Amino acid sequence: MNNTRVVDVVVIGAGQAGLAGAYHLRRTGFEPERDFVVLDHAPAPGGAWQFRWPSLTYGKVHGMHTLPGMELTDADPARPSAEVIAEYFAAYERAFDLRVRRPVNVKAVREGEGGRLLVETSDGTWSTRAVINATGTWDRPFWPRYPGQETFRGRQLHTAQYPGPEEFAGLRVVVVGGGASGTQHLMELAPYAAATTWVTRRPPVFREGPFSEDVGRAAVALVEERVRQGLPPKSVVSVTGLPLNDAIRQAITDGVLDRQPMFDRITPTGVDWNDGRHVDADVILWATGFRAAIDHLAPLKLREPGGGIRVEGTRAVADPRVHLVGYGPSASTIGANRAGRAAVRDIRRLLAGEPVAV
Repeated sequence: MNNTRVVDVVVIGAGQAGLAGAYHLRRTGFEPERDFVVLDHAPAPGGAWQFRWPSLTYGKVHGMHTLPGMELTDADPARPSAEVIAEYFAAYERAFDLRVRRPVNVKAVREGEGGRLLVETSDGTWSTRAVINATGTWDRPFWPRYPGQETFRGRQLHTAQYPGPEEFAGLRVVVVGGGASGTQHLMELAPYAAATTWVTRRPPVFREGPFSEDVGRAAVALVEERVRQGLPPKSVVSVTGLPLNDAIRQAITDGVLDRQPMFDRITPTGVDWNDGRHVDADVILWATGFRAAIDHLAPLKLREPGGGIRVEGTRAVADPRVHLVGYGPSASTIGANRAGRAAVRDIRRLLAGEPVAV
């Protein structure tokens, strides 16, 4: 225990949610390094954005909301989002003197002594009274399993490894997944690939009309209800559907977004359906989403029988010292900002010995 450092709050993750939480801690009187510390496993500022593919320019980003207290202005829509947002996050960390420690890998959060939590990391152990967990999903890409997957002689990769469309020139590509990433990949790949095939488990849902506040609130409420029940969160996009814009309409007309039902097995040369159809493929691109990166919280036994962590607001119901920001309903850029503020409000009450609002 001699090497254990003591703070009131440990923030795990320095993406949108973690920085929002750190900002509100700073704003309400917590001093970085003395009262709280921000630990980030990434090599540089930018959260998961720094790992996005170069062809995802800032102009293509859906709903990037600025961090609290500092606008993102005059960004060139033609620049890669990885560059724009990484520079913005770096400037934000400097402006508010957040002193993010990186790269630091958090290995486990477990019960300590005297009601404190121990955060075990690659840079030593921290003893803390509360944790803001803002680890997102990027480190937990979801790979479905299908019969024959290990026999495929081509290349399989996930959205998390997507390098941009040029690498698929002249190749036959099967894209799996009906979300925003899958449709973006398809529209980018089509001019380069020899052929594309789009498969999804369920027919994609395209949303007509503007994304109103009422629609957004209803979608967030559905996701929120899942985490309140202790179920693994679904993405907000899975509830709202995909916006039917001009680019999507053109891709449907051109046959690029011609959805096929999910294949039944993978063969050495492609994919098969039970009705006898076969598609030859050089690449299978899994645009199948991500899961919450929360394995380091396992020692606290927060998971419910349903597989998720039951959350009220941002607070883990099983342990009010732990707040999950950017989890479930707050896994959007504007949601992360609001959740960071709410988490800090609850943590201040907890540290003051006041009852936490239910």
